[in-house]
Order: sequence, then structure tokens, then C-alpha cells
Amino acid sequence: MKTEYNTTKQTIKSITTVLFLFLSFFSNAQLKGGHILGAMGLQSGTQAPENTLSVYVPGYLYDACSLRNASGDEANANPEITMFLTGAGASYVSEFKILGANYGATVLLAFASNTIQGNSLDATNSLAFTDMFIQPVQLGWHSKRADFVFSYSLYLPTGKFTAGASDNAGLGMFMNEFSAGTTLFFNDKKTFHFSALASYEINGKKKDTDIKTGDIFSLEGGLGKTFYLMNGEKTAPKGILNAGVIYYLQAKLSTDKIPVGNTVLEPAKDRIAGIGAEVNYFHIGSRTSAGLRWVSEFQGLNRFQGNTFFLTLAHVFSLARVIEE
Repeated sequence: MKTEYNTTKQTIKSITTVLFLFLSFFSNAQLKGGHILGAMGLQSGTQAPENTLSVYVPGYLYDACSLRNASGDEANANPEITMFLTGAGASYVSEFKILGANYGATVLLAFASNTIQGNSLDATNSLAFTDMFIQPVQLGWHSKRADFVFSYSLYLPTGKFTAGASDNAGLGMFMNEFSAGTTLFFNDKKTFHFSALASYEINGKKKDTDIKTGDIFSLEGGLGKTFYLMNGEKTAPKGILNAGVIYYLQAKLSTDKIPVGNTVLEPAKDRIAGIGAEVNYFHIGSRTSAGLRWVSEFQGLNRFQGNTFFLTLAHVFSLARVIEE
């Protein structure tokens, strides 16, 4: 009897999963990747100074205003989904050189609520540990009028995930990402700049399934101005202010693959664009910074379209060796 019960239970589970996949497919299903749009903006192609350790707390909020279909029309005008993410991270840049570039690395432990898995309107998890971000390799070059950066990142499926569940905190898959970018400076003081950072995300199969998210391309950057705020005596700067217009673009370059029986469903690819503003301030004396980005999305296809808000608080520790005279 126990064997029969387990067989029946497994059959019901399989039918439920298949129904979920079909419902997702017929509602312009798209599977989300791990890249968080809005995490980069002004000077996205610039690495932090060498011999520094930055400890930061991100605050990401995405308000989905509508769900767009394959024609860009509203499939749902008020999805009422707001995703939130926060956590703690650290980024290190050394004086060690590889191919003339400074070596750096980053790690982020994050918690997320209402995690958006795709186009499902049922995203209801409370704040929980989500997928872990590790960037074991970041290389940064600096020249008189331009900075360059290259990095390799991976996302580990450490967040809770069950296929078909509405309370998943993670995406249930390993993700590899390669990024390269530049910041161009239009004057010798490097106060007027334009940046672009391109990323290519390669996704593995989701946990305990043959479901595979397509490869995703992202482009982020901005056009901005740097202002040095002087102290009361006008003898030295007390802070650095960056402000400007930012943008991002994201497009799926290969189709999602959702096997059902002997059939593989391949939904149409999705894309989104966004433009907004950023302001960030670094206080030199305390070596702390605060930054805020806002991006309004448009041209969405087969995905949610809304507004992105990204707040970052950071403290920078100098690791430079003290040279005794």
C-alpha cells in the first residue's frame, strides 16, 4: 500500500508540474536570469582604487507596473508585484597585476522577497536567503582618458527552490557571467564621463528539472559629471559628488527550454530597456559613500515592465602599506 501511495503521490506531483509549465508557457512564459539590472550605472567600466576593501549594503526594489506580451502590449496592467533584495557584500582590489591590470574580487550574500522567477503573477516569498553572488576575477586597467574592466562572475543556487512553487527565494540554477566595459573621460580632470558595461550570462538547468533559461545579454552605464566639494577653507575637497543619466538594456539571446514529456517548449525571447538618473556621494574624511539609482523601463517584451530603485551604502578601508621614512 505504501508503494502504491508513493506512486500516486509522484504522479500527482508530475501532473502539477506539467500543468504549471503549460500555464506559464501560454502566458508568454519567460525565465529570469540572475543579473540584477540597476546594480551598475555611472562609471560602470571603472574599477575601485587599488589596495582597498569596500564593505557595502545594497537595497534593491523593483516595482512591476505591467506585464508585457510578445507585441509589447499590456497583458496585465496592474500585476501588483514588488521585489526587494538586500544583504551584505565586500569588494577587494589589490595592487597585484595581471596583464597590467589590478586584480580584484567581490562577494555578496543577499536576502530577497517576492522573488520574480519569470512572468508568473504569483511571487509571494517573504524575505529569505537567496542565490549567492561571487566574482572571483575582476581586472581593471587605467589610462589617461579611459578605464577598462573585465570580470567573471557566478551565481550559486543557495536560495530555496522547488519547480512550480510560488515561494521560491532562488532561481535553482548555476549561472556564469562574463563582463567587459569601459569608462571614457572627456577632459583631463576626468570629471565628465560616459560608461558602458556589457555582460553575457550563461545559465544551467534548474534543480531537479531539464528546464533551462536562455543566455542573457545586459548593457549598463551612464553619462555623468563629477563635482569636488571643498572644505570651508577652500583648501581641499571634503567630498566627491557624481550625478548623471543612466541606462540599461537587457535581451535574451537564446530561447528558454521547458521540456514536457517528449516535447520541448521554446518560448519567444524577452527584452527590456530603461533610462533614469543616479546621484552618489563619497565623504573623504569618513571614507563612506551613499548612492541612489532610479530607472524607468520601456520597450518591454514578454516580461514585466516597471521601475527600479537601487540604494547602496558603503565604507571603504584603505589597505595601502604605510611607508616609514
